[in-house]
Amino acid sequence: MEIESVNAPVLVQRLDLRGVLCPMNYVRTKLVLERIDHGQCLEVILDEGDPVRNVPSSVAEEGHEVVSVTPEELAFRVVIRKRT
Repeated sequence: MEIESVNAPVLVQRLDLRGVLCPMNYVRTKLVLERIDHGQCLEVILDEGDPVRNVPSSVAEEGHEVVSVTPEELAFRVVIRKRT
């Protein structure tokens, strides 16, 4: 039997933004964060380059927690916990 860590993020939604240009990937991420509850997590798939550089820093500036940024093949998986 596997026991889930208390601090493990509980994902409520996944947003695949591969192929979406800046700044729309930030705007779409922000819109989804507005619809989820405080403490819930959003998983966002972002392209390399500007998207993965800009989205995590922008949501962190808004007060959200960037739980993880994990590289995948030609993309990054970013988990964000809503804090504000």
